[in-house]
Amino acid sequence: MSTHQIVEHLPRPEGAVAYTVTGSGPLVVAVPGMGDLRSTYRDLVPPLAAAGYRVAVMDLRGHGDSSTTFRTHGDVATGQDLLALVEHLGGPAVLVGSSMGAGAATWAAAEQPDAVAGLVLLGPFLRDPSASAARASANRLLYRVALARPWGAAAWAGFYSTLTKGRRAPWHAEHVAAIRASMREPGRLRSFRDLTLALTHAPVEARLTEVAAPAIAFMGALDPDFADQRAELGWIQGAIGAQGHLVPDVGHYPQHQAPDVVLPATLAFLAGLRTGDQGWGARG
Repeated sequence: MSTHQIVEHLPRPEGAVAYTVTGSGPLVVAVPGMGDLRSTYRDLVPPLAAAGYRVAVMDLRGHGDSSTTFRTHGDVATGQDLLALVEHLGGPAVLVGSSMGAGAATWAAAEQPDAVAGLVLLGPFLRDPSASAARASANRLLYRVALARPWGAAAWAGFYSTLTKGRRAPWHAEHVAAIRASMREPGRLRSFRDLTLALTHAPVEARLTEVAAPAIAFMGALDPDFADQRAELGWIQGAIGAQGHLVPDVGHYPQHQAPDVVLPATLAFLAGLRTGDQGWGARG
C-alpha cells in the first residue's frame, strides 16, 4: 500500500470532514477519538485492506484535515458525519470507533440500522463517567484553562501520553508530535476546546436498546479513563450484546497499543459478518 494517500473532503453543514480510502471490498469506516488523528489506525488499515476490505478513515470535526468552521461537536454530530460518509461511499459499513468515536458509531447504529453492518469499539465511551456535578463543572473549567493558547497543544500532547499506559507503538512519539503540531494549526485548539466543553455521551446511552448491529469491544486493562475497566466492558457487553476483549498492559488506545490483539479478533469478527445474513459482504 502506498504511504501517500489522497485526502478527500466530504461537505457537511458548517464545514467538511476529511477522510482517506484504502483498498476495495466491503466498507469499513473508522473514526478516532477526541484530540486524535486518522493515523491512530495506521497499524490496522493496511492489513484490513490486504484482507479485502475498503477502509475509510475520517478525521473528527476540527481535527486533522477537517474544517475548523464547525460550531456543532460531539457524539451525535460525529455519528451524523459517519452516516453521511457511509452513504457517500456506498454502504452498509462496519463502523470502527475509538473513545468518543465508539460512542458516535454506536449512536449511528441506532439511528440508521440499515447503514451499519457491525461495530468495532475501542476504549469505548457509551455513557458518561460517573462523577458528581461539581466534578463535571471542575473538569469543564480545567479544559477551558488547559486547552488555551499558547500552552494548549503541548498540554494535550502530554495528557495523551498519560492515556497510553502500558505498551506503546514504536511510533508513539511520532504520533504525539503530530497531534501537537496539528493542534498548533489555526482554529484547531479552539475546535477541540469547544468539543470538550460540549461532549456528553448521554445521547448514546439513551439509544443503546435500539442497537441491533453485531459488535466487538476492546478495553485496555490499564485504561485510566475507567475506574473499573472489566466492569465497564461487562456493562457494554450486556448493553449491546458485544463480544468483549479486556486487553492486558494497554491503556486507552488498543488500536495502536496492541494491534496484534485487535487485528486478528477484528478480522475474525468481519469474516463472520461476511458469511452471515447481514447482506454486507456481498456489497461494496
